[in-house]
Amino acid sequence: LSARIAPLILIAACSPAAQTNNSRDDQAMQFIKQHEAVVKPLEIEVNLSGWDAELTGREEAYAKKQAAEEKLDLALADPKKFAELKAIRDRGVADPMLARQIDVVYRQYLARQIPPDLLKQISAKENEIQRKFTIHRPKLDGREITDNELRRILAESRDSAELRAAWEASKQVGPVVADDLAELIALRNEAARKLGFDDYHAMRLFLNEQNRGQMTALFDELDELTRGPFFEAKAEIDAALAARCGIEVAELRPWHYQDPFFQDVPAMPGALPESVYKSLDTVEVCREFYAGIGLPVDGILARSDLYEKPGKNPHAFCTDIDRSGDVRIFQNIVPGREWLTTSMHELGHAVYSENIGNTAGLDSSGHHPGCCPPPEVVPAALGELPYVLRNDAHTFVTEGVAMMFDRFPLNVDWLAAIGAEVENPDEYRAAMAEQLRLRMLIFARWAQVMYRFEMALYENPDRDLNRLWWDLVEKYQGLARPEGRDAPDFAAKYHIVGAPAYYHNYMLGEMFASQLHHAIIKSLRPGTKPAGAIYA
Repeated sequence: LSARIAPLILIAACSPAAQTNNSRDDQAMQFIKQHEAVVKPLEIEVNLSGWDAELTGREEAYAKKQAAEEKLDLALADPKKFAELKAIRDRGVADPMLARQIDVVYRQYLARQIPPDLLKQISAKENEIQRKFTIHRPKLDGREITDNELRRILAESRDSAELRAAWEASKQVGPVVADDLAELIALRNEAARKLGFDDYHAMRLFLNEQNRGQMTALFDELDELTRGPFFEAKAEIDAALAARCGIEVAELRPWHYQDPFFQDVPAMPGALPESVYKSLDTVEVCREFYAGIGLPVDGILARSDLYEKPGKNPHAFCTDIDRSGDVRIFQNIVPGREWLTTSMHELGHAVYSENIGNTAGLDSSGHHPGCCPPPEVVPAALGELPYVLRNDAHTFVTEGVAMMFDRFPLNVDWLAAIGAEVENPDEYRAAMAEQLRLRMLIFARWAQVMYRFEMALYENPDRDLNRLWWDLVEKYQGLARPEGRDAPDFAAKYHIVGAPAYYHNYMLGEMFASQLHHAIIKSLRPGTKPAGAIYA
């Protein structure tokens, strides 16, 4: 039988159809090779210059970053290359790994098929606003303070006047960037419409392989599922915060919720005191934890910048500079729960990026013995991913991995495992589990505000955005808007400028984190309840 089959296979391989497929794949492979040769060094230059700009805040650093971005944009804007790429994609590519590369780079090129002057205007305006965010420091009582100082006041003070002053200081950057942001939104919409999209929000979702109709339907469902539990929980939060500040519940305002945007859980009665977290060495805790689960981060930490500096962006992020091992995190650590959580999160991103394509511990089928069931489909070149694919499987996947790890600082057993001094942990276990539940509910409602605001922002940027923002905050978060306030508070949220139409991926990430954690515990510790289970 084999003697009869072999010639048929040879004939099929030599048939016109097979030759056509080989020819198409050869063309696709040649395009990808040329793309990588040109684009890879430009992307590395963008990443390195971006790191320096965020680190220093210097005008010349942002000019260098902008110049690098414009060089990359110019390469990807080439209309002849895009036409060639589109023809390859439309004809189809037989090899699935190669077809995926073609689809990924197609979206990269598509986003740049607009007039070069418009590309430059967008890059210039984005960098101008990003630098303003980076170097801005809020002022309180006539002096500049750091973002960490401001957040400490919001978390620790019980004086309503002091809380209000700190909260208002957290919004001072809004008016600084609002006019520029309006110009940027108009430019982004112009670009999207030139490419045939209704607006920039719709375009970003398409480029991220998402659909606005499906995403909105999901958020509608999440709204329905979380509305009741959230407002029931918020009634308890309100009572606790009012008692804490010595006021009536009806007097609560946004500054009483211990966070500039009420996107995280306030410290509730029975929760672990902040002193437990402040006693920890944040970096060493994270180093030891990740080493303990077989994902060492020493190299990542050595390349990273971890503490506050003058001119440095006050936020946090992870970046993969070259997709070949230069992964770093950018932080502004001070002792406490917030930065322990953030460090666990950013290092979650980092170990994910660093291990894309890593097959250590897998057998020849791509299966980890004793862990998960063998996959039904294994890439032929597992562990040898090409440059184009050595990136996040999707934005929500890397966010999900990061969020799975950043939940642990609210787990008493995890804190005990990493050496925190927790007296009578049994007394805190239930309260901290409730803290995590509240955090999930609070974030789910905050994500509603961000998703719906950005969608409306790009659909009709000429509406009263200040009012729209507070309409959504009241509806989804249940916060009372400050009387008489008419300010661009939405513009104080960095993501609207620096990571537009991104926030819904955090919510998807939380959902994926729960699924991934459940799968890990089910596979590695059969019979253990995923809720409250830790890795150690």
